[in-house]
Amino acid sequence: MPNSPSEPARSPSGETRRVVMRRKGPMLVEGPVEVELEDGSVVSSGRFQVALCTCRRSRRYPWCDTSHRDRA
Repeated sequence: MPNSPSEPARSPSGETRRVVMRRKGPMLVEGPVEVELEDGSVVSSGRFQVALCTCRRSRRYPWCDTSHRDRA
């Protein structure tokens, strides 16, 4: 099964990517990454790690800019 925890997810190039979930914070993803938004547009980052906003409060969505700290 492709989503089985015992089988690591692979990128098209065969590399394993790590995603770190935080309860009260952003989702950390090893880069470089491309993110497809709801409207079908794609944004990308060449950084070694990116923080994706999960609360939608970021002024730079989908990238986290810690705006959630002001309102949490």
